[in-house]
Amino acid sequence: MRSAGTLRQLALTVSRRCLHHHHHHRVNGRSVGIIGAPFSKGQPRAGVDGGPDLLRAAGLLHRLHEQGCAVKDYGNLTFEEVADDESVGRVKHARAVGSANRRLSEAVRAVKKDGHTSVMLGGDHSLAIGSVHGHSAAVGELSVLWVDAHADINTPLTSPTGNVHGQPMSYLLHELHSKIPVLPSFSWIKPCVSAKHLVYIGLRDVDPGEHYILKLLGVKVFSMSEMDHLGVAKVMEETCDYLCARVKKPIHLSYDIDAIDPSVTPATGTPVAGGLTYREGVYIAEQICQTGLLSGVDMVEVNPLRGQADEDVQSTVSTAVDLLLGCFGRLRGGNHPPGYLLPEP
Repeated sequence: MRSAGTLRQLALTVSRRCLHHHHHHRVNGRSVGIIGAPFSKGQPRAGVDGGPDLLRAAGLLHRLHEQGCAVKDYGNLTFEEVADDESVGRVKHARAVGSANRRLSEAVRAVKKDGHTSVMLGGDHSLAIGSVHGHSAAVGELSVLWVDAHADINTPLTSPTGNVHGQPMSYLLHELHSKIPVLPSFSWIKPCVSAKHLVYIGLRDVDPGEHYILKLLGVKVFSMSEMDHLGVAKVMEETCDYLCARVKKPIHLSYDIDAIDPSVTPATGTPVAGGLTYREGVYIAEQICQTGLLSGVDMVEVNPLRGQADEDVQSTVSTAVDLLLGCFGRLRGGNHPPGYLLPEP
């Protein structure tokens, strides 16, 4: 049974789509709201704030539109410069990261209230704090699929670096709330995800504290070892069973481009050898789309200043775009619009 709210949202989506795109050649029923978050202070390397504009420049909006999505671009968020932003304890740029995520949370919440699937273009992965928080504030409990080489679940006290892009999940989980110290600009964050509603795919660089947390909380993890053992089809079958049969909550897909092997996506801050192939990465997106539960997406850590050459950036950006297109209905076996007819001679 759909709730009145869901029906209202569907009606909104449909009417909005008809308003914007009644002339359009194909309607797949998806309405996408895009937010750029050009933020880099969750990690030390310059350039990752160039991600959102690069993904747009690669034709992301036009190509979503072509495959029948209604698309609304909410533009890039602006993040105020935070004065006096030294480390707080071991957390680097805590005030800047906290305030940027607060802005993002409000923006994602607004996109969801407008009836879209939210797509946050990062920026670094510390932004998942605001993205997941705002998504949950709008729709209630979520399940989270985190596709990444890294678990990003260090607490401020287990983090070996103090970079918040390695910590976002720890602030979001109910179960870790007691392990998080009080930080300035972080007090607004309310944990909103249960460990049993979280699945990881692609892990291959996990810190000891993170490994301990994952085991302690019984989190469902498909590391690259499981990927090699089971293959992507079985991993996605198990993931979808777990999220759709057991949990049945809206899915938040947080996709770090470094999940993909650096031979394909080298332009990222913390590349790790032995990652997902292009094909596995796209298959994950296709399968999540097919669940019908995808409600919010992050695409983060594309950094145009990393990698050795222009081709490296090109390959990274075009892969990120393809992953997003797969999230919104593109199938490699091809698509055609409903009502397609063969022309008569």
